[in-house]
Amino acid sequence: MTMLQDPQVKYRPFPTIDIPDRTWPNATITKPPRWLSTDMRDGNQSLIDPMDSVKKNRFFDLLVKVGLKEIEVGFPAAGATEFDFIQNLVRSGRIPDDVIVQVLTQSREDLIKRSFESLQGAKQAIVHVYNAVSPAWRDIVFKMSKDEVRGIAEAGAKVIRDEAAKYPDTDWHFEYSPETFSTAELDFSIECCEAVMQILQPTPERPIILNLPATVECATPNVYADQIEYFCRNLPNRDSAVISLHTHNDRGTGVAAAELGVMAGADRVEGCLFGNGERTGNCCLVTVALNMYTQGVDPGLDFSNIDEVIETVEYCNQIPVHQRHPYGGELVFTAFSGSHQDAIKKGFEANEQQNDQYWRVPYLPIDPADLGRNYEAVIRVNSQSGKGGFAWVLEQDRGLKLPKRMQAHFSKAVQRMADETGRELNAADIWDAFQHEYHLSRPQHFQLVDYEEQRTKDGTRVFTGTVSEGGKERTVSGRGNGLISSVIATLSEAFGVTMEVLDYTEHALSKGSDAKAAAYVECMTASGDIVWGVGISADVATASVRAILSAANAVHPAS
Repeated sequence: MTMLQDPQVKYRPFPTIDIPDRTWPNATITKPPRWLSTDMRDGNQSLIDPMDSVKKNRFFDLLVKVGLKEIEVGFPAAGATEFDFIQNLVRSGRIPDDVIVQVLTQSREDLIKRSFESLQGAKQAIVHVYNAVSPAWRDIVFKMSKDEVRGIAEAGAKVIRDEAAKYPDTDWHFEYSPETFSTAELDFSIECCEAVMQILQPTPERPIILNLPATVECATPNVYADQIEYFCRNLPNRDSAVISLHTHNDRGTGVAAAELGVMAGADRVEGCLFGNGERTGNCCLVTVALNMYTQGVDPGLDFSNIDEVIETVEYCNQIPVHQRHPYGGELVFTAFSGSHQDAIKKGFEANEQQNDQYWRVPYLPIDPADLGRNYEAVIRVNSQSGKGGFAWVLEQDRGLKLPKRMQAHFSKAVQRMADETGRELNAADIWDAFQHEYHLSRPQHFQLVDYEEQRTKDGTRVFTGTVSEGGKERTVSGRGNGLISSVIATLSEAFGVTMEVLDYTEHALSKGSDAKAAAYVECMTASGDIVWGVGISADVATASVRAILSAANAVHPAS
């Protein structure tokens, strides 16, 4: 069996919704929706090894810490493990007063009763009842008519109404899902929801939650948005209902469908942290929330320490968060490409210099620091990297701010190492290459032992010092109009090394009275070759002398 050359003989395009005056395309999300985490139910049921009570308790604590106020904690009628966890959670007193737990059940009397029993003693809770309403389920699974399917919804509504009355000490809220909403007739979904509302009698003050799931994502997200807008427009007593979304990711657009659904009028979003769930997963709450954050909207969820969130989610789910997952993945704030690195580096520099209140760094839609990430990991070096990459790493790791032309000079050494190793280069690799290239890491032909500088009456500077040449110390001296020129003169007179200084820069490596200085010198030799030298010292004058000797070592490297 292979892919069909003409897939339309087997698959039909999903029908569009006729709303000529649709409003959602021009809408903007200006406030967060209500959030519901279904990690402990929908997410849990999709795991190869479902969470035990230890993992469930750890996940619950994480969800509370992040700021979730509505948490679906399980399917109590599924078995004793689920029931006992929910009942123990209720009795533990660990549910904050501002957090409401939710349980899920099919629209069956015995299962609904069991669900209420699991929540006995809760201060407040949501009971979520569902039944599938789409043609495929009616015709293939249930072999029922529309009236019979609607009757299932009505019967379930009556049971939850009557069961809630038996537990008057709990503040009960109700949720109904016409499951498979995304592939059902819109008017029939509205009909089923209206029938449930007539039984439960919600009001604007005590609304029902109507959850409209893309149980299987079968169309582009704009079609789902049209479905939501059509539903919101045509539902009787719309002000007595909270419209909730539960999108799956079968087409890879679960997040987009949720965002467009909110723009189309929905009030609530259900999903899982990092998108865990059946098949390709549920809507990722982290992504939707941080998408809003990058648009200046406070999502009401706190991912300031996103690595801690990832650690808990990976432990409880036993599924790694993908390295490229939006916002949380290990590599999402990382650039290997040379042009990307250069743009990011310039963006950070501009951000510091201009003190702009708005975040504007190329390739980074969010400041990694807002999520507890550091900048050291933003730029990483491999064979695809340019000079901006290693320059950033040296600056972040060692405080070195290489001149532009020196970056180009050193890039050849970095590229050579990357090609030879065939792997990513870390900060230690780059520092080793830098020390080797500029004669800082081992005994060299010329090494400074000691020196002093004197100024004559006519303003001439005199350099007098001890320099080791090939391991033998010599006392040498030279004159110039400054320290650097006097060292250049010394090298020429004492050792026959002729160089002309083309450029010189220096800077402090850190702040404070004990900060070291770095000096960089670009020189031209007598033969016209360009050589670079680097010097580092607690004294800036000594750093400059060492930089000149470093350049001289490029002319006469140690044997």
